[in-house]
Amino acid sequence: MTAPLLLALSLLAQSSPWWEQYDSRETFVCPRLGRVVVERNDAQASLIAGGYRSTGFRDDRQLNGIRYRNEQMTLILRGDLLTIEQRPSRIDCTRTEQV
Repeated sequence: MTAPLLLALSLLAQSSPWWEQYDSRETFVCPRLGRVVVERNDAQASLIAGGYRSTGFRDDRQLNGIRYRNEQMTLILRGDLLTIEQRPSRIDCTRTEQV
C-alpha cells in the first residue's frame, strides 16, 4: 500500500461514522498502549487505540463507575481514570488534556 492510502485508513480508524453520534470524546494515556481515545454516549462507547477500534455497550448494573462491555473487554470510567479489562489483564489509564 502507498503511504497516502495507509494514512487515510489510519484516519478513518480514528473517527466514528456519523450515525453513531457520540456525545463525548476523551483522550487517555495508558501504560503499554500510549494514547487512546474513548468516544461515548449513553448507550455505547468506542475505544480507539493503535489504529484499531473496539465498541462496547453500556452495562447498567449498579457497579462502581460507568461501564461499557463487549465479548472481549470492559471499559470502566471513574472520573479521570479509565480501566480497560481484558481478562486476565487490567490497564489503568489517566485522562489527558487535548492540545
